[in-house]
Amino acid sequence: MSAVAHFFEPLPGSEVSESTPQKRNSGFGKVEDLFISLALLLMMFLPVGTAVFQKIFGSSIQDTTQIVQHLVLVVGMLGGAIAAREQRLLALSNLGEQKLPKKWRHWTRLFCASVSATTLGFLCFGSWQFLLTEKQAGHVLAYGIPVWIVELLLPTGFAVIAARVVWQCGEKWQLRAACLVFSFGLMAVGYFGAHWAGFLPAALSILAISSLLGVPALVSMGGAALVLFTGAGQPIAAIPVAQYALVTNPVLPTLPLFTLAGYFLAEGGSPKRLIRLFRALFGKFRGGPAIVTVVVCAFFTSFTGASGVTILALGGLLMPILKSGRYTEKDSLGLMTGAGSLGLLLPPCLPLIIYAIVAKVPIEKMFLGGLLPALVMMAATAVWGVLRGGKKSEKNEEKFDGHEARAALWDAKWELLMPFVSIGALFSGIATTVEAAALTALYAFLIATVIHRELRIFRDLPRVMAECGLLIGGVLLILGLSLGLTDYLVDAEVPAHAVDWATHTIHSPMLFLLLLNLFLLIVGCLMEIYPAIVVEVPLLVPIGAVFGIDPIRLGIIFLANMELGYLTPPVGLNLLMSSYRFKKSVPEVLRATLPVVAVLSGGVLLITYVPWLTTFLPSLMK
Repeated sequence: MSAVAHFFEPLPGSEVSESTPQKRNSGFGKVEDLFISLALLLMMFLPVGTAVFQKIFGSSIQDTTQIVQHLVLVVGMLGGAIAAREQRLLALSNLGEQKLPKKWRHWTRLFCASVSATTLGFLCFGSWQFLLTEKQAGHVLAYGIPVWIVELLLPTGFAVIAARVVWQCGEKWQLRAACLVFSFGLMAVGYFGAHWAGFLPAALSILAISSLLGVPALVSMGGAALVLFTGAGQPIAAIPVAQYALVTNPVLPTLPLFTLAGYFLAEGGSPKRLIRLFRALFGKFRGGPAIVTVVVCAFFTSFTGASGVTILALGGLLMPILKSGRYTEKDSLGLMTGAGSLGLLLPPCLPLIIYAIVAKVPIEKMFLGGLLPALVMMAATAVWGVLRGGKKSEKNEEKFDGHEARAALWDAKWELLMPFVSIGALFSGIATTVEAAALTALYAFLIATVIHRELRIFRDLPRVMAECGLLIGGVLLILGLSLGLTDYLVDAEVPAHAVDWATHTIHSPMLFLLLLNLFLLIVGCLMEIYPAIVVEVPLLVPIGAVFGIDPIRLGIIFLANMELGYLTPPVGLNLLMSSYRFKKSVPEVLRATLPVVAVLSGGVLLITYVPWLTTFLPSLMK
């Protein structure tokens, strides 16, 4: 199995039944993989083809923008279904599988599956209500195709995910039947007991307990929105409406396209070529392996948007290099774990795009705002790595090999041009944001399939695209359902109350920034980065504006703190991925990573209190 194929795998300590099928090779699984591959290919080729058509013939292909936007919906729901099929839906917590005695785990799994199926059932019902409304409206997507045909994926997708959750709750049909009975019972209570005085606290308590025990994050977010909307007497169809509005956002196609480019690189020979290059340039010096690790990890995380993928894909290549540079096993483990999240502030990373969409700021400015802070975080980590590097004796000192460096540079030339292709197309004005993302994905596709021929079109591409779709689908489901929760908070005027409280309680921008960092550190410890962006950003941006904090600057501070969230328990995805990849206990990985966390914390403070690091480059844009 490929390295990126392990992302969102069941984590160490979890029990996955041996009879649980991995359905990628089943007939229905192949159909899913084929359709998501076709959707991603269309998303990649249509914007580029339209741009070329426009340049040559002076007119564009009809309705391309609407088609690409709705392909995001296709990728999101199919990817979520694939993630459920592979049992790799991202959870906010894994306490039920890691901490509880084995004799209780069957019951907790049944409880979590029942709550998940109930939530997904209500989401399916709400999506169906939304679909009927859209069908009556008679909107047309393109070429006479009704929009509701594509929107049918919403209730269908939730139904498929629910069915798979029930099927995977246990090996025996009795457990699956019990899960169905409990789910229908909870749905009946939710439907008929919504007006009961204790409904809201009881439902939220059940949801909180199940979230701690390990239900998927989409269930946690969607369930909270369902309970709050129902408690307020509002239609639950508002939740799929919010999800639909998010996935059809005009700039959201950039998210799967840039991620697809990263997956093409990670699955080909690009990691080896880049590691060879930076090792030839820096590896002969003290601390050179640390610099190689920092630069290569940041590069790949910036394109895949998933630091767990970086650790899993590059860990086997970089750990031997660190150890050969006379780093201790502890320092090597800490550096590899910490470096995995460094690319989050580099364009075109996913969190930058998502923040820009949620905060309603230009993506280009977010990209520019993240550059200098990203270099600060990378430099701080690299300096720590250099200082921790073992000293080489003069007898064993290796000289810089210019011939090897030139050969490695020539070998990696296509990968090195990739940032110039994506960022150059975006900032030169020759392409829109979506076109630049599509061009980047197409460029990476050509590197992997035509130039180096490391990925075979019919054998490898469906697998790679299904992996990319799995990640994107999981993220989009969380984001869409989190947005439904955010809409409720806005309707309840929670942001306005938060602004009033902040202005009456905090009077200094410096104090606000300090408290903001402390708050975000707690958020990073408890929430995954994607739901955190959608839920917290609408609350924080208005407060920041009161204290004169530019939303671009606020966003970089936010994401810099989320970088630390990847390295802090209980969520700490990088800790879990490193534990899985290097076969170490989570406490052991945590102890090894603490020095890097301290270094990155210093970088966060520097980014927070030196505003020009974030605002200088965006200010150059007209």
